[in-house]
Amino acid sequence: VFPANSGNKEITWMMLEAGAETDVVNSVGRTAAQMAAFVGQHDCVTVINNFFPRERLDYYTKPQGLDKEPKLPVKLAGPLHKIITTTNMHPVKIVLLVKENPLLAEVEALQKCYRVLDLICEKCMKQKDMNEVLAMKMHYISCIFQKCITFLKEREDKLDGFIKSLLKGRDKDGFPVYQEKLIRESIRKFPYCEATLLQQLVRSIAPVEI
Repeated sequence: VFPANSGNKEITWMMLEAGAETDVVNSVGRTAAQMAAFVGQHDCVTVINNFFPRERLDYYTKPQGLDKEPKLPVKLAGPLHKIITTTNMHPVKIVLLVKENPLLAEVEALQKCYRVLDLICEKCMKQKDMNEVLAMKMHYISCIFQKCITFLKEREDKLDGFIKSLLKGRDKDGFPVYQEKLIRESIRKFPYCEATLLQQLVRSIAPVEI
């Protein structure tokens, strides 16, 4: 709790990497993220909420059960973990992270990655301590990866074309319509309709016209 309350993002991250539990509560029943939010250290809250241990991803790099092959090639674990733990969730940023890594910017690699993200999303929702925020984040990144695949398959300009589509503004006011539709589509496709976070998002977005 103390690193989070101090506002030191680097120390908070180091504590998390060293194995600090994010769901442990203090004497007044609050987690580190809740305490950090209470004292206004929102950057630390972001770090905690976006943290995903590498070993949880490495689990998918080993064959499980009757599988002969792992669901995620070892070479993709590092690049995927970098995207999972980013705190900048702008779709252009995520596509740029894909584009800058040749191992990731291929149809087959992205297919493996988005399927693993879907599995992590499911686990986040079905585990005892449900994590709707992390589940929604995994689903959102999965949707962007799937759209990357579409552009890699169908467009000559590939991921550059995706980035241009995301950045292109409407003629009359510069509003990025494609980007808005992508985000709304990812929310609409979230498979767990009972999630409180999903219902909050729908309530806030539904009345707003594009």
